[in-house]
Order: sequence, then C-alpha cells, then structure tokens
Amino acid sequence: MEKVSITEEKRLKAASGMAMLFVSLIITLLGIPVYVLGSLYMSWDGPAAGLVLALAIIVGVALNCIGIIMFCGLKVLHPNEALVLTLFGNYYGTLYDAGFYWVNPFCTAINPTVRKQEPAEKSAASSKSSSININMNMGQSGSSKKVSLKTATLDNKKQKVNDAQGNPVEIGTIVIWKVKNATKAVLNIEDYTEFLSIQCDAITRNAARNYPYDMNEESDEKTLRGSSQEIADIMQTELQEKVLDAGLEILDVRITHLAYAPEIASAMLQRQQAAAVIDARQKIVEGAVGMVEMALKQLGDNQIVELDEERKASMVSNLLVVLCGSKDAQPVVNSGSIY
Repeated sequence: MEKVSITEEKRLKAASGMAMLFVSLIITLLGIPVYVLGSLYMSWDGPAAGLVLALAIIVGVALNCIGIIMFCGLKVLHPNEALVLTLFGNYYGTLYDAGFYWVNPFCTAINPTVRKQEPAEKSAASSKSSSININMNMGQSGSSKKVSLKTATLDNKKQKVNDAQGNPVEIGTIVIWKVKNATKAVLNIEDYTEFLSIQCDAITRNAARNYPYDMNEESDEKTLRGSSQEIADIMQTELQEKVLDAGLEILDVRITHLAYAPEIASAMLQRQQAAAVIDARQKIVEGAVGMVEMALKQLGDNQIVELDEERKASMVSNLLVVLCGSKDAQPVVNSGSIY
C-alpha cells in the first residue's frame, strides 16, 4: 500500500459488514464438518487414519481461527463519528460514513484522547480537575477509539490577567468547536482536546493584554467591555489559525465573564463613579453657559433692560449658581438697589 503523509487523509471504502459477517460465519462453521469427517475416517481403521485425523484437526482449527479473525474486522460507525485506522504502525485510512463495515482485521483504531479507566479511588479525587476533559471527550468510553465529530463546548473557566492598562481583570470564555479532520486530530496532535484548551487559554490571555477593560466614551479604542463581540471575533480567528494543524474547526467564541479582580473592584468602582460625576458636571456647565449667553442676548435684543458690564457679571454669576447648583435655588427678594 502506498504510504500516505500524516496530513494527507485517505477515506476508506470498506466492504459491507453484513456480507462479511455472513462469510465469516460460514468459514467458522466449516470447521465443524471437517472435524466430523476426520472422526468418521478414523472409525474406518484405514492405514492413514491418524494422518487424516490430524489433517482434519489442523484444517478445522485453521478455519475457526480465520473466521474468528475475520469477525475482528467488523466495525460499526454511528452518525457524526470517524475511525482512524493504522496497519502495523502505518496510516491505513479513515472511516467517516455511518454504517456497518468490514476492514482489514489487523488494522488498529487509534485515538489518543481515550484514556484507560482510572481506579475507583482515584476517579473521585480527580473528578473536579478532569471535568473539562470529560465534557470535551463527548461521552467516549474507555474501550472506544472512535473520534466524535459532534459539536462540543469548551468552557474555559475565568482566569485573572492584566489588561492593556495593567489592571487585573477576570475573564472567562467558551468555545464552540468540532473535529473537522479526524486524521489530523489523531495523528498530528497528542491530545487534541488538551491542545485546544491550552490554545484557548493563550488566546484569552493575549486578548486581555492587548485591550483595556474600559475607556471613556470619547475614545474610539476597542475595549474588553465595550467591544466584546469584536474582540471575540478576533479571538476566534486567532484560535482557528492555532488549531488548523489539529484538524479542528472553531465555530464560535464568546466572552462569558468579565470583571475587575476583587482586590481593585472597589477602587475601580469609585473611579468610574468619579468619572461619571465629572462628565455630568461638564455637560451641566456647557448647558448653563449656553443658557446664560442666550439670556443676555435676548435681553439685549429685546431691549428689556440695559445692563452694564458689572451688572452682566453679577447676572452671569447668579445664573450659573442657579443652573449648576446641586440643590434648588432659594429666591431672595431685593426691594432696593443692587448697589
């Protein structure tokens, strides 16, 4: 068989499993008549009875062994499953289509993500640490070497990183992914589920370091809080490039958790409140100046009252106090001259 490079996938066209099941059964059952005929010839007391009996036993055992070996080549594939096969250490091919097949019985299915069952006393202790891997293995049993092609979810728990401004933030993401090329996933990568998890951690940390958590409204710079969708799309593109050789397809990336670290959360809240107060005061002052300017202009245009510069200054001061004050103004009635 022509050798195939690791990254070049060969789709197998396997024989029908039902037909080969019937053939294997016939070959296995053929051993029984051979035993019977050998025993009958032994009862005839012929000169070569012993030789015939030995030959019958050898042929019967051989037929039984061949039939049993042929049974080992039967494979069942469910929808959205693949089977990567090797023959004596060389890549043999990959089965994708669901059905009942027969392949070379000496082929071995490989899937590095399948782990042997741990002892009962260790499984309980490691259940929390291995919860992500269990979810990503998508229900594969310890004896199954099939590669699941179903869509899976990687829940990358929240981690503490520093944003572009050096502030510690907590960020968590989820990744929707699936195996697109089972051959690359099995042969190019030792454990594609662990590889994906590590790459997701790296991409998440890199995104958090490149962007600030938040900026003021006038800034056009992307932020983790204000441009989460755009940053998630960038993370998806970068992650897809990282896992391309692993035969994985990244369907979606979402930021599920984003917050300041607890040690600075209170201080950052005060800063945000102060910034909000300053922005509000700035708008109030801008509006008050415009209203004072409009009032003086209308008084002058309508010739309601003639004001010199000193009276204008006093009026501006009073209006600004009334418009910019945080409390309601208390009117003062002046019955005499303002001088």
